Amino acid sequence: MFSLCPNRLRRLFQIQTRATATGSTQAQRPHRLLGYLCLLFLSTNLYTACSQSKPPPPPPPLPTDQTLVFYDWPDYMPQAVMDAFTAEYGIKIDHQVYGSQKEAVDNIRANKVYDVVVIDNDLIPPLLTDHILAEIDLSHLSNFKNISANFRDLAYDPGNKHTVPFNWGTTGLLARSDLLTTPITRWADLWDPQYAGKVAIWALQRPLIPIALKRLGYSVNSENPLELEKALQVLIELKPNVRFVDLDQGSVGPTLVSGKVILAYGWAYDALTSQHDNQHIEYILPSEGTILWGDNLVIPANSLHKEAAELFINFILQPENGGKIVNELYYANANEAARAFIKPEILNNPLVFPPDADLKNAEIMMAPSPAGQKLYDEIWKRFLAATPVIPDPQQNP
Repeated sequence: MFSLCPNRLRRLFQIQTRATATGSTQAQRPHRLLGYLCLLFLSTNLYTACSQSKPPPPPPPLPTDQTLVFYDWPDYMPQAVMDAFTAEYGIKIDHQVYGSQKEAVDNIRANKVYDVVVIDNDLIPPLLTDHILAEIDLSHLSNFKNISANFRDLAYDPGNKHTVPFNWGTTGLLARSDLLTTPITRWADLWDPQYAGKVAIWALQRPLIPIALKRLGYSVNSENPLELEKALQVLIELKPNVRFVDLDQGSVGPTLVSGKVILAYGWAYDALTSQHDNQHIEYILPSEGTILWGDNLVIPANSLHKEAAELFINFILQPENGGKIVNELYYANANEAARAFIKPEILNNPLVFPPDADLKNAEIMMAPSPAGQKLYDEIWKRFLAATPVIPDPQQNP
C-alpha cells in the first residue's frame, strides 16, 4: 500500500507509541516529540469497519430541500466540487469561512450551527473531551476505504469515531529570491534587520509561537514557562520586520508577488499558486525543522443535517474529487485512491509530497493541556500589546 509518509517516521512512530504508554508528556525534549508526528500520521492499524465482508446497506434517500452549512478556510474547497455535490443530490451548500482556527472553535463552542467543519488535528482532543463533535457513522461512508492506512485510527480519535482525515502538509518560509541579498535557510532569517517592514505574517497564535520556539531550539509543543517567555521576547523583536496579513486573505502569495514583502511564513500552496505570477517565489523548509499540520472533516454535535453531512464527506472522499481538491489547492491529502487523479507534476512535487530528507527535525503541533493553553493565551496577549523592540545589531539574528 502506498505510504504518504517516509519509512523513517514510521520507525519513530513505533518509538513514540511505547513512550506514550509510559506516560510521556508534551514538554519532553524535541527528539522525543518527533514521535508525535508519527503518532498522528503513521498508524497502520486498519479500522475494522472498512474491511467488512459485506458492504453496509445504503442509507435512505435524503430530502433535497436541505441546505448544508460547510465551515472552513477561504478558498479551501473547490467550488466545482461543491457544485457537483448539489447537482448530484440536490442539497445546497452554504459555504461559510473563518479567518483562524480559534475563530472556528469559538463559534462552535458558542453553539453556532454548522454541519461540516474543517478542524486541525491539535484542536480535536479538547472538542472530544467536551462532547462537541458528533459521532460519524462510518457505515454511511463507503469511501472511507480510500483513506490511507497511515492516517486511520490515530491517537487523537481512535477508530475515527468523530473525524475523517483531510489535508496535511508542511509549514515553511516563502521568499522573493530575486530581492534577496543572501539565501534564506532558517526560521531565524525572519528576524534579520535587513528585512525590516518586509516580512509578512498572519497574526495567528499557532503557528507563530511554535515558530519562535523552533527558532530557539525548543519543541513547538513546549509548555515550559521559561521557554515560552523567551519565545515571547523574540516575537516582540520580530515586530519591526512585520507586516500583518489580513486574516481574510486566502494566501500570502499576492503580497509577495507585489514586492511589498520579501519574506513570509506559509505553506506550499502559497508558493505554487503564486509562481504562475512570479517565478522567483520560493518555498523553503527551514533547517531548524518544519512544522507539520493536518486537518479533519468533522460534524458538530448540534448539526441539523447529520446524514447530509455524512453524504457530503463521503462525496469528498470519492477518488476523483480527492484529486480535484489536490490539483486546485496544492495540499497533500489522506485520500490514497485520489493519487490516480492527481496531476503528475503535483504528485511528484517535493513541496507537496516532501521526501524523507526534507522532514528532518520535523514536529507537529499537539493540543496544549488546559494549563498550557492559558500560558499560550497570556503570551499571545502580551505579544499583540507589546511595543516593537529594535533588535541589537551586534547580535546574530
